[in-house]
Amino acid sequence: MEIFLNADTWVALLTLTFLEIILGIDNIIFISISANKLPENQVRKATILGLALAMITRIILLFGVSYLIALKDPFLKIDIDWFKTGITGQSIILFLGGLFLLYKSTKEIRQKVENTNEDEVLKSPKVISFSSVIIQIILIDIVFSFDSILTAVGMTNGIEGALIIMIIAVIVSILIMMLFSKPISNFVNKNPTIQMLALSFLILIGFMLITEAAHLSHTEIFNKTVGAIPKGYLYFAIAFSLGVEMLNLKIRKK
Repeated sequence: MEIFLNADTWVALLTLTFLEIILGIDNIIFISISANKLPENQVRKATILGLALAMITRIILLFGVSYLIALKDPFLKIDIDWFKTGITGQSIILFLGGLFLLYKSTKEIRQKVENTNEDEVLKSPKVISFSSVIIQIILIDIVFSFDSILTAVGMTNGIEGALIIMIIAVIVSILIMMLFSKPISNFVNKNPTIQMLALSFLILIGFMLITEAAHLSHTEIFNKTVGAIPKGYLYFAIAFSLGVEMLNLKIRKK
């Protein structure tokens, strides 16, 4: 419990919970689309069950990713004239995770700027069986869990009690989405810049994961060691951007 006496823990927890909620909006939308294929009296039950499954999936993935990141011993060393590194399980997970976040966020931003495929999703064949819908929701949860898990890892890597912070953030964000799934979804849909901001944060976090992977593998490029980016810079950038966006929302409302 002593980790909660540290200010960094609370900043990481609050920021991560916010991002988990924003990143979970797409999950809520697709769960709602799947649940709406059921009779009206089963829609709410399927939505709650779907979000509960999302929480369980993310916690299981957190344990798996945290175990892989604990692999700190290098199993392959590269030493050439201008490039040196010692590849570890930890650095591979962080590097691939960073690339995934960069790809995912830029792809989502491009889709939102150019066009979306929501009409195609809405016109998908109707499914009547409750079990079929739940299986579909589980598959959606797994796909949509990766970015939130990697975001959690990127924001808490190196912080004491990181796994506890990540699990609490996931549980709190899912509970909030269960209680306020409709208002949250409506708010983000009415203010698409919030989701665009969260996707921009993913680019920052993805880049940070890549540099963290290089730092942890003691990478040297032209005899210059790659350093770690302090988490405080990331928190400040996110807090400042959110503050500006809140002012923009207030101005638009007026």
